[in-house]
Parts: sequence; C-alpha cells; structure tokens
Amino acid sequence: QVQLVESGGGLVQAGGSLRLSCAASGSVFRIKSMGWFRQAPGKQRELVGTAPRGGSTVYADSVKGRFTIPRDDAKNTISLQMNSLKPEDTAVYYCNAGANGMSYWGKGTLVTVSS
Repeated sequence: QVQLVESGGGLVQAGGSLRLSCAASGSVFRIKSMGWFRQAPGKQRELVGTAPRGGSTVYADSVKGRFTIPRDDAKNTISLQMNSLKPEDTAVYYCNAGANGMSYWGKGTLVTVSS
C-alpha cells in the first residue's frame, strides 16, 4: 500500500505561481512512477504530468513550458511547480503513484486561479 498526501493548494491570481507538494509513505520502494492529475468542475480527470523513476517527465500540452514536476526519491516526495497560471488551470489537483500494477491517489488539493 502507498499513501499520498498533497499540500499547497489555494487561491492565486492569473499570471501567478503556486507549488504543490506530495509526500508518499508506505511501500514507497515499489513506486515506479509518480505524477499529477487534475479535475476541473464538470470535466473528467486529466493528466498534468508524470515522472517515471529513472525516466523523463512527460507533460500535458496544456501545461508544457509553465509547469514542472521535481521529484525527490530520497525523500519520497514529488512537487508541481506551476507558473504563469491561467483561470483554466482551476481544478482539484491529485497526486498519483503507480506501484505493482496499481494506481494510488491522494485526496486532492484545490487550486483556484482568479482572472
């Protein structure tokens, strides 16, 4: 089992920056990849970016050049650095981890970008 806890959400103006963090605990040695998803009101959950262990991070086209996903395997943490935020980035952001063929989710943290 892997437990994920997100932090860092909040309200920010368009053009601003925000950093989310996710701490993993439990069977962290089994984690193959970690990443972030988001779900806007009335929409399906979508990929923001994923960072496989030992691999290259992949980003959704909508966030390329604005968001980065630093990963610290020694601390079992992953972050989401969001710059140049837009109102359409408003969503609940979820941390995700893939381990042993299973997908684990945090409870999510709300990010609201005002225009």
